[in-house]
Amino acid sequence: MPSPVSEIPAAAPEAAAEHFARKLAFETDCSDVNAAFTSGKVDFVLLDVRSPALFALSHIPGALNLPHGKMTAHRMSQWPSDTLFVVYCAGPHCNGADKAALRLSRLGLSVKLMIGGLTGWADEGFAFDGEAGVAA
Repeated sequence: MPSPVSEIPAAAPEAAAEHFARKLAFETDCSDVNAAFTSGKVDFVLLDVRSPALFALSHIPGALNLPHGKMTAHRMSQWPSDTLFVVYCAGPHCNGADKAALRLSRLGLSVKLMIGGLTGWADEGFAFDGEAGVAA
């Protein structure tokens, strides 16, 4: 009798490699974003897509505030068209970053979702900027 884990067989290694490569094309994580900022190898724009009030209270150092509703072709034209955007919101319970990623991709821009959002950032023990200095 197989366990609940092996009851459904694992995918073939080739299929698994394709799946996980595709998944990583859509997302990044807090640790990788922090590593990029720490090393000075920031080749993306980090966007906090929450409200300006929440951003002022607490945000990831280096992030810019741009709520998804404000992402227009005109507004995004301030960056080169080949810019990679990384978006985040409050955390797994919030879909603001998904809405932002959808909007940016519909504008023809490259985007990745930072999984975990502020909740993930806090879980990793990384510092915050803002009035509160901690996750809102």
